Amino acid sequence: MKAHRIAVVTKALDSEFWLTLKRGAEAAAREHPEVEVVVLAPEREINIDQQVAILEDQILKKVSALIVAPAGAAEVIPVLQRARASGIPVLLVDTDAPWPEKLSYIGTNNRLGGRLAGEYIVRALGGRGKVAVIRGILGVAAHEDRVAGFQEAIARAPGIQVVTIQPANSERALAMTVMENILTSHPDLRAVFATNDQMALGAMEAIAARNLTGKIILVGFDATREAVRAVKAGQMHAVVAQHPFEMGRRAVEAAIRVLRGEPIEKQIDTGTTLVTRENADEFLREGGIP
Repeated sequence: MKAHRIAVVTKALDSEFWLTLKRGAEAAAREHPEVEVVVLAPEREINIDQQVAILEDQILKKVSALIVAPAGAAEVIPVLQRARASGIPVLLVDTDAPWPEKLSYIGTNNRLGGRLAGEYIVRALGGRGKVAVIRGILGVAAHEDRVAGFQEAIARAPGIQVVTIQPANSERALAMTVMENILTSHPDLRAVFATNDQMALGAMEAIAARNLTGKIILVGFDATREAVRAVKAGQMHAVVAQHPFEMGRRAVEAAIRVLRGEPIEKQIDTGTTLVTRENADEFLREGGIP
């Protein structure tokens, strides 16, 4: 029988990003045979109530530790508070939240990542033009921070105007529809930043349908295999790379240290990289995407 059971609760398991994080968590578990790691998630990122139910179930099962990517801080933090009251240590992964009782946040500096995307677009446009943002669910800290970082970079270029910021809930099909509507409303649009690759790929399809591939700068966030291939093919211009495998691996390792009574860092930054056509092959070779 395993000495400890760690539950990793993500926002979904319906995309390459979350599946890669899952593989990282499972890789760490293989290094520690005394620990059982289970990875659980709702069907879709917008199903916050399902995530809450999963967390409540794990608390009832007296799991040894929780690693959580909160789908919605307002709904999820009260449940995490109950976990802490029950003596269950809680770590956050991928998405941070303003909750002082978390033991650590393991993930990307999302504000910095958004700034990298904004700085790239400023350079690509020569400091002038209309830009749109397609973002994830409103109120989710990761997407809020990416948008904020992006806006900080754009604010330094007074010739660039952000004409619209619209949610597409991290869903590819919805992002395609949102992008179609933006192109209709703003035919002189010159660039788009999508706060994850699922939405960037949906936007890419809408741009291609208008025969505008390459004419509108498109930047995503995550660096999934499909998105990096699109960058190499010239269908997208850049992606801000996260390292979900490292998130999963390092989160489980941190939880194991907590269970051993060892100290851990309050924030574990898994890094960001701007991937363009020039360094896409190098990024893949170095194992940026397992």
